[in-house]
Amino acid sequence: MVNSSTRPKLPLPSPLVASEDGTFTEYTVTQRMPAIARRIIAENNFSQEINANLENLATELATGYLSPLKNDTGQDFADWNIYLKPYQGQRWLDVPWFFAETYFYRLILEITHYFRPGIWQFIDPFQLQKTQGLEACLDSTILLCTQLQQWLEQPQSDVISKLLYFDLWGNRVDLSLWSASEGDRSRFDIQNQLAHILVNDASQVSKLLISSSVNRVDFVVDNAGFELVCDLCLVDFLLSSNLVKQVYLHLKPHPTFVSDAMIKDVHDTTSFLTATRHEPVTSFAHRLKEQIASGRLVLSENYFWTSPLAFWQIPDTLKNELAKANLLIVKGDANYRRLLGDRHWQLTDSIADIVCYLPTPMVALRTLKSEVTVGLQSEVVEKVAKSDPDWLTNGQWGVIQFVAEDI
Repeated sequence: MVNSSTRPKLPLPSPLVASEDGTFTEYTVTQRMPAIARRIIAENNFSQEINANLENLATELATGYLSPLKNDTGQDFADWNIYLKPYQGQRWLDVPWFFAETYFYRLILEITHYFRPGIWQFIDPFQLQKTQGLEACLDSTILLCTQLQQWLEQPQSDVISKLLYFDLWGNRVDLSLWSASEGDRSRFDIQNQLAHILVNDASQVSKLLISSSVNRVDFVVDNAGFELVCDLCLVDFLLSSNLVKQVYLHLKPHPTFVSDAMIKDVHDTTSFLTATRHEPVTSFAHRLKEQIASGRLVLSENYFWTSPLAFWQIPDTLKNELAKANLLIVKGDANYRRLLGDRHWQLTDSIADIVCYLPTPMVALRTLKSEVTVGLQSEVVEKVAKSDPDWLTNGQWGVIQFVAEDI
């Protein structure tokens, strides 16, 4: 039964916008996004016309105005015309940040002719960074897969919590924030990082997953690369240990946010793992392929996941599908922002009162990379703000937030 609630219980605050001076939002639109557009030029062999249009997009972000999609054949073209209507004629700096970001990535696909039949069709403009991201974290992948195999052979009571920690911090390896060329950010010490988890509901999630009441887990996936490897390790443990019968991965239908995972990225990852020739890694890849072939691991995509809509605006068909799950795992910063509508909530606001529209219990695994966070204790906020002025955006702090009440 889908939850009858369709919106947060709390009054909606204003959305984040880039015209707010000195914010990470402003920095993203005026600095990070232009750099991403220019990196596409450097890393691909696109035509001069495409490169010129990418440069124009990079230049206009700081002072320019939104322009509509034009000669586009994407399945979501009509939807984007609707999404854009309230913001036509407005500056990039003045529209809600989440809209600006999602539309920026959608414009990149139009500029690079992603959907247009011909030589450029379905060329992922971020493929090089995705590949480099996998290669850069090979050592950490080998270590994690070796540990996973040991856990499968000799299960421990706290394995799920440990895998949740790996999955949380795997979110640090986000190519829209850090280039793959900046070294291996997948290396971390689980025990030393516990103090950096501002809300830690891992034990509650673990308790639910080892109960006999969970048949299906749905996973709203974030990034490809090492983060996806961490996701798949958790998925493999749940399926191979027969703790759950089925897992659905909800993936993006097209490239976005640089490293966001698509169905093809799951297949690329399993192929990469198979080619490593390290036994624990290749065994892991083989199990994943078997789970996909058997239908226990389902790879799905939906254009809602690349839309600018808040999570509570999810279409009924997709919401009804999510309602079939006994647990929804929501990964990463952008998905967390969507859960909250990317708005100026108070840091101490109740996350349960915001995501009450969800049709099933939910856990958010998210490292903080934007100025949108809720569910914190006031004393925690005071302490971390004193120790780290950039704690909201530097990816060094995380939350594992479980919500089951009133659902």
